[in-house]
Amino acid sequence: MSTISKLTVTIGLAASLAGGLVYLKPVPGDWLPAWMPDAVRTAVSQDAPVATAAEGDSAGQGGERRGEGRRGRRRAEGGEGASNNGGSGGRRGRRGGAGDGPVPVLVADVARKDVPVMLEGVGTARPLKTVTVRPQVDGTIQHIAFAEGQDVREGDLLAEIDPATYRALRDQAAAKATLTEKQLENARLDLTRYQKIPGVVADKTVDTQRAQVAQLEAQLKADTAALANAETVLGYTRITSPISGRVGMRLVDEGNLVRSGDAGLVVITQIQPIAVLFTLPQQRLAEVNRALAAGEVQVEALGTDGRKVVDKGVLKVVDNQIDQQTGTVKMKADFPNAERQLWPGQFANVRVRVDTEKDAIVIPLSAVQRGPNGTFAYVVGEDTSARITPVTLGTMTESEAVVTAGLEAGQKVVTSGFGRLSDGAKVTVSTPADPAVPSAPPAGPASPPAAANSDAAPSAAVQRDGDQRRGNGRRSSNARADRDSTTADARGAVR
Repeated sequence: MSTISKLTVTIGLAASLAGGLVYLKPVPGDWLPAWMPDAVRTAVSQDAPVATAAEGDSAGQGGERRGEGRRGRRRAEGGEGASNNGGSGGRRGRRGGAGDGPVPVLVADVARKDVPVMLEGVGTARPLKTVTVRPQVDGTIQHIAFAEGQDVREGDLLAEIDPATYRALRDQAAAKATLTEKQLENARLDLTRYQKIPGVVADKTVDTQRAQVAQLEAQLKADTAALANAETVLGYTRITSPISGRVGMRLVDEGNLVRSGDAGLVVITQIQPIAVLFTLPQQRLAEVNRALAAGEVQVEALGTDGRKVVDKGVLKVVDNQIDQQTGTVKMKADFPNAERQLWPGQFANVRVRVDTEKDAIVIPLSAVQRGPNGTFAYVVGEDTSARITPVTLGTMTESEAVVTAGLEAGQKVVTSGFGRLSDGAKVTVSTPADPAVPSAPPAGPASPPAAANSDAAPSAAVQRDGDQRRGNGRRSSNARADRDSTTADARGAVR
């Protein structure tokens, strides 16, 4: 056997003896190093003498006595720990026994009131009008008169295009109209003269002059129309807002050459008022049409949290067909949007009020409980006991539920404190600020005890620390006893 193999066996043997292992495999005596003690060599060598039966019995009896002694000590320690645990369990039991009294709960009255029937949908805000402002004449932009994001009114100046060319054309048309007008005046005078001297001027000449007057009158009309057209084209050099709204980002800057029909200068959207397009399931269409037939249908727009009402409007349009792919129908409602809580392109949740339930029995939604047999509520009677009462629910809102059967107005139902509640349990009604209610734990750290009490008895934290140290000490003692037992058994096996 090589030196490395012998060294490996020696190290493994030493580690086994140090750890108190019971399993030892005999090895040949010539494998063991010379420096190993004779007692160890004899114990692990295959050449060790075999013990006699009497010696084996004596060693076995000694090992059994030592094992019984150790087991007795462990049982004694276990009994002490059990008594300690029993004492602490008794203390816990005494503390828990305080919860056998009435259960603290919060209650609410069963009310009778009008409840609106609302249908909820999801839609998108759209501007009531959207206009892309484009130039109608060619030319260079001389001036931009608006700021991006500015609110403008109908007729406000937005931009100016160089008007020099179009002003010249207007002046030319005006001159042409004036010339025709003067020619017409002269022709009318000649016709008057011819008609004052009958028989001197031939009838043919008079007729020709009359035709000349009519021709100049027509020419004057054409020149007047051309002048009006030139003035209109000149007016196109001043670009004004066609609607009242909010301008967006500028698309063209000053100095650029624009042509009629270009992409545009800016987009104006009307957001006051604003429209919201939304959809509802086709199963609700009959309710909506019934409400429209009865009068104006109110619509509420909700905020991003889905609860706060940001604006109230009116239903304007119900689409004339149902989308067969989604089974929904499109609708549009108009909102004043006075505070600009709705913005074009924004997703919006809406609620359509289609009906109102008169004198409905209403309870808080937190009072509704669900079990294997359906919905129920705990009703507190005059004897301060809570009884399970099955209820039938109707319309439900965010915070209330309409009860169609099972409750009457004036009764009291439990809204909080269901953890220990059972059918027929006695209850004590608490206010929301009462710390006895489980659902309302006190906030912040507890106040320190008085000085007199701190001297009379140790604090709860000190007791917990002492119990923990005693527990750790008992676990350490048990671990040491087990380790000593294992080591002793291994030594007995070696002997």
